[in-house]
Amino acid sequence: MTLVHSEVKAQVLPDQRVLDIEELADYLKPETRGQLQANGEITTESLAAYFRERFSERFFYDYKGFDGRLETYNSLYGNEAAHKARAMDHFNKYPAATQWVLPFDYLNGEEVNAYALRHLARQHKMVDLALLYFNEGRDPKYIKYFVNQMKSMNTALESGDYEKIEDGNGIYETFRSGYRISNWLWIHNMFLSEPAYTDADQLQTVATLLQHGQHLYERNEGFVPGNHQTKGMSGLAVLSILFRDFEGTDKWYDRAMLRLSEHLDKEINPDGFQFERSVHYHMSDINNYFYVYQLAQINKITVAETWEQKLKSLFSTLVKIAYPDKSAPVLQDDTEIPWAEKNDISGAMTLGYVLFNDPEFGYFATDKVDEGMYWFLSNRQVEQLRDIGKKRPSYGSLALEDTHYYIMRQGWEPNDKMMVVSAGLDADKPDHQHGDMLGIQAIANGQVVLPNYQVRYSLEDFELFKNSMVKNVALIDDELQGKQWTSNKGGSGFGKFKELPHPKVIAWESNDRFDLFVGSHDGFETKDVAYTRQVLYCKDGFWIVKDNFQSNGTHDYKQVWQGHYTTELAPKILRASFPDAAGCDILQLNEVDTAKTSGSRGKNWTVVSKAKEGDFNFLTIIFPYKGYSNRIDETKQQVLLNDWVVNDGTWQLDGSRANVIHKGDEAFLFGIRQVKLEQLTIQASQETDLYISLQGNKLEAWLLGDSKTTLTFKKGKKRNKNMTTVELVPGEHSFVDLD
Repeated sequence: MTLVHSEVKAQVLPDQRVLDIEELADYLKPETRGQLQANGEITTESLAAYFRERFSERFFYDYKGFDGRLETYNSLYGNEAAHKARAMDHFNKYPAATQWVLPFDYLNGEEVNAYALRHLARQHKMVDLALLYFNEGRDPKYIKYFVNQMKSMNTALESGDYEKIEDGNGIYETFRSGYRISNWLWIHNMFLSEPAYTDADQLQTVATLLQHGQHLYERNEGFVPGNHQTKGMSGLAVLSILFRDFEGTDKWYDRAMLRLSEHLDKEINPDGFQFERSVHYHMSDINNYFYVYQLAQINKITVAETWEQKLKSLFSTLVKIAYPDKSAPVLQDDTEIPWAEKNDISGAMTLGYVLFNDPEFGYFATDKVDEGMYWFLSNRQVEQLRDIGKKRPSYGSLALEDTHYYIMRQGWEPNDKMMVVSAGLDADKPDHQHGDMLGIQAIANGQVVLPNYQVRYSLEDFELFKNSMVKNVALIDDELQGKQWTSNKGGSGFGKFKELPHPKVIAWESNDRFDLFVGSHDGFETKDVAYTRQVLYCKDGFWIVKDNFQSNGTHDYKQVWQGHYTTELAPKILRASFPDAAGCDILQLNEVDTAKTSGSRGKNWTVVSKAKEGDFNFLTIIFPYKGYSNRIDETKQQVLLNDWVVNDGTWQLDGSRANVIHKGDEAFLFGIRQVKLEQLTIQASQETDLYISLQGNKLEAWLLGDSKTTLTFKKGKKRNKNMTTVELVPGEHSFVDLD
């Protein structure tokens, strides 16, 4: 039994060394020290017992019921084998007293790279080792391994032999420290009932976490954009609540909550989406704020009302962008499952349900949160998942006008159609942005007909999968959108583009007949090419994509389409067929030259091209269908899109590349300067695109084009009789009386 110092004087916790356990009492607040001294001398035994009781009260769940929690966990997730595989991978690669700066080798003699060092610093596989300890006979060597590896980091800190690249793989970089704090607290709480986790071991962990907290406190005096600081401040806030017995931790809490509030204000857009525009980082921020919000509630600490509002908006936004099958599209640096074409949001939404008891969140929920988050739920919340209230969302097509995602939605039946248009670029930190400006993704009949792909930083072709060749975008010549690729200093694989196109949203309109997005970007201006894209959703049948290029020179213009499309009908039609006979046709209405298919990692894309043109536009139909007989029938000259007819001669069109798609008394008109139908004539001041609906002598006209246009409507043959002139901007409409 070791006596612990008990001098009554306030001291500042050190950040460049870890306290000896005999020093811990010197840094306790007077009231805590007085409470402990009232029972006699402060010993390692009494101090460890004190913090065991505090953890029982303050942590996310009471460690005294751990065995029952573990039994439920194993029953729910059934992943003992997976935990063992990850645990042994770590255990067999690194000695307990490992190194913390490159270069060094694994135990098998292979070289440790920067990516591996980054994950060693996170200590996430140490959690697997802790669970292996309980699942396979409680061998004390695993506890000793954990304690000794932590000690080896402390030794490296004191000697300076640790990686210090702050914007690369720094061991004490804010994000990695925050990640490690979460994992070590998780492990510490699991081990608290174990005799092999001695009083000295427990206090060693406490001392190490205190050093981490002080280090984070001193290096986060100001706001730094991005999820790295958010992760670190989440960890600091949690430490400040759990270890509020120590001097200085009140300042930790104030600083952490100030920084986190700044991130909530500046990085959760008013539309509810995380500013880096990635589903992965959006859900990561949910976790960062959840830890603090949850622990504050458990400890009866009041947080600002804006916290709850912002946190809830993070879940609501996932509902708004969700596919009808309850998954979500892949947006920017989504990295959970490389090459996956969807995001699983069920775990995040289950977390939202237990926090807010919202049945709309429950619609996406399952009987379990993500496996890691299970250990940060209360027992009451775990029980809550036995009976989840569910309510189907009512959101239709909508715009996230700050993040600039535009959702074209049929509904919430599993086979319904949905498309997302990406038209945003964060001004401050576009590090996780892909080369997909004005790119689209779509799902129909339960199949992702126009996919995007998840990525992984450590893969050699990360740059390829982050750039435009694997996006549904338009390109010119050999240009890609992402330029000046640069990797981070640590060499762990992450990279970003220094130059990306700047978007401009020209119009967004949603009504009961169609959705319209019109936008532009400056990505081709260095080649003297002006570019706009129009995306139309004709409810509830198909999409129309129009890519417009203007240039004084000649260029090769391209559309890139993702998916397993075949080219036997190319270049006019590309076709994908799925196992249930659902399919999707991509039909070109304007003449193109070639369609060439390529691919990587089992993913395919097709490039449709028009060579050596000055001004040009692609006019493309995206036509999903259910069943082979409902495809675009390539054996017939007349193109039918369900009830819609393409260019059947009923309409007299004047324009360089004029097309009409009509049904009954309504029509989509493209590239028209003049159009005639029976006694009706419409003239435009420039070639443009329109939607018109004619009911007797009442005409409704919407401008679908990309620039302001004057329209003249005339009924009959007399030159100046029954003539009406209107000026419209993109997305604007007018009602015209033709009497």
